[in-house]
Amino acid sequence: WRGQDGAAPYSTLVPSDEVSINYRHGLPVITLTLPTRSERCRFTVKPVVTTVGTFLQDVQREDKGIERAEVFATDGSKVSDATLMEVLLMNDFKLVINNTAYSVSPPVKDKLSSEHATEMEDIKSLVHRLFVALHLEDHQIRKERELLQKLDHLKEELLPLEQMKARITDSADAKTSRLLWVGLALMSTQGGALAWLTWWVYSWDIMEPVTYFITYGSAMAFYAYFVLTKQDYIYPDAKDRQFLHYFYRKSKNQHFNVERYNKLKEDLAEAEESLRRLRQPLHLRLPIQEINDKD
Repeated sequence: WRGQDGAAPYSTLVPSDEVSINYRHGLPVITLTLPTRSERCRFTVKPVVTTVGTFLQDVQREDKGIERAEVFATDGSKVSDATLMEVLLMNDFKLVINNTAYSVSPPVKDKLSSEHATEMEDIKSLVHRLFVALHLEDHQIRKERELLQKLDHLKEELLPLEQMKARITDSADAKTSRLLWVGLALMSTQGGALAWLTWWVYSWDIMEPVTYFITYGSAMAFYAYFVLTKQDYIYPDAKDRQFLHYFYRKSKNQHFNVERYNKLKEDLAEAEESLRRLRQPLHLRLPIQEINDKD
């Protein structure tokens, strides 16, 4: 028999008793007999970190007389050195050392005792707490620098847009104010004209129907406003609507990108909120002295 890489066949198939796998403190311990030293040796592996190649190197490093160390699946295919031990230990496999093949049957992880499972969870929890204690502060400070750089970049992009928006806003506000004053002037002129026609030119008997139709025409105009805008004619709302009309028309003439401006403002608000939450030491356990220095 030859492997897929053309290696020489192994001459002896040893029962699985020569290679045993047990779990201690949640980690697999592989015990095997070194061929040249005839000693039982234990190898503790980290399943999610150690690869098959690393494990075989550890075995060869322990016994210098080992010239060949490979792992094969039960169907005879060679297992890659880059395969994680966690994947290898899911199924039976053959460990070939020199010309001797060891049949290995790893224990099923689901059948581990509750004590081992609890120990494994404790180890994971401890590792997580150590990682947080050692790296969280550096991560948060680095994130704060990134947010500050983002804020500077957004403010730099917004500066010319803010200046252009301010000019457009002033122009639209001035036009809206002029329109309001024009409306007041027209209403005053209308009142004066009706009074002059009533007391100096005609009598009230003649002017009464005129004022009625003027009032009715005003009601029709307000109703037409509602039909067109789907809003009641309320003076502040009408003023804001006219202001926006002037603003967008002026923005189009000045080539002011309103959508881009709004997107930058949203990104700026989001970045400022993220920075505010990042600087809350009670939530993220940042050192208060470090935050005070940066503020």
